[in-house]
Amino acid sequence: MSGPPIVVHRPSISGGRRVTVHRHGRDEILGTAYSDHDLVVFLEGAGIDDPDAVVDDGRWVEWRGGAAHDFRAA
Repeated sequence: MSGPPIVVHRPSISGGRRVTVHRHGRDEILGTAYSDHDLVVFLEGAGIDDPDAVVDDGRWVEWRGGAAHDFRAA
């Protein structure tokens, strides 16, 4: 793997950010997060034991195309 397994993509024009996880050799879309709470719920569902601890850990999560924790429309 070349980067963190979880990617929070750039904000969409309508708001929210797509969240993907790389596992089993492919990217899986977890959903569209509209808040940190949504992101934590997606990470829990993906099997991350302590999702609150990893959202700001660059080894786990890459925030693309916008500031971390900003879910407003682009």
